Formats: sequence, structure tokens, C-alpha cells
Amino acid sequence: MHRYYGKPDETMIPDLLEEFVEFLAGGYMECIKYGFSRGGKKVLFLEYVVRPSGLLQDNNAGGVFARADIRGAEWNSYLTYSEKWRSLGEDKRRQIQDRLKIKREPGQEPGDGDGFWVSDKGYSSHGVGAQRRTFRPA
Repeated sequence: MHRYYGKPDETMIPDLLEEFVEFLAGGYMECIKYGFSRGGKKVLFLEYVVRPSGLLQDNNAGGVFARADIRGAEWNSYLTYSEKWRSLGEDKRRQIQDRLKIKREPGQEPGDGDGFWVSDKGYSSHGVGAQRRTFRPA
């Protein structure tokens, strides 16, 4: 996304990756989404849904849709926590969050805009993986 659309900021990418790895490895997320919205609607989003790795075919990274009109759109990210995360004590959740540079706040995810979802990539390692879906303009 950064290469085609300039977001997220290059300095933020390692922090987002660190968060992704921490939550994926710990089993603390159901899914995470990164993308652009305008007027409360998705324009272009990548969604990574956690799956058992045996159900995924590994793909190469990349392959972001490169022709979305994001003029006037803002970059967003949304994390859906897993039951395992919700069952952790408040102190343990705080310890994990304090280690990470990404600081999340509750927010309303935008609705789907004028486009569609495509399941396009899968990644797995050590018994866990993520299925990627892309919301792209029609």
C-alpha cells in the first residue's frame, strides 16, 4: 500500500509488522484490516483473517490493487481481538500493549463502499496463518 498510495508512513510499517506478529503468534487476533476509507465507506482495504495454516496455500507477499482513487480518503487500521485475548487478565493485556508502538483505540469500522471483496493470498508458518482478502473498487 505504501508503494502505490504513500500510506502507511514508511516509519510505521515496522511497528505494524511487530503488532501483527505479536498478535498472530500469541493467538490474540481474529483479523486485522488496513486500508483507505472516504465518507464512512471502504475504498481499498486488505484484511488478514487468522486460519489454521493447514488450510492455506502460501503465496508471495504483495499484489496490492494499484489503481484505486484514494483522493480525499484517509488511511485506517482495525484489529478484531480473539477470545484468547479477551480471556487474558487486564495486566497481561497491558503488558503486551505497552511493548508495542502501535496504540489502538476503539473505533467504528467503515462499511463496504462501491466495490467487492476478493480472497487472494494466504500465508502460514508454525501452525498458524492468515488468509488475505482485498476490498477493491468496482
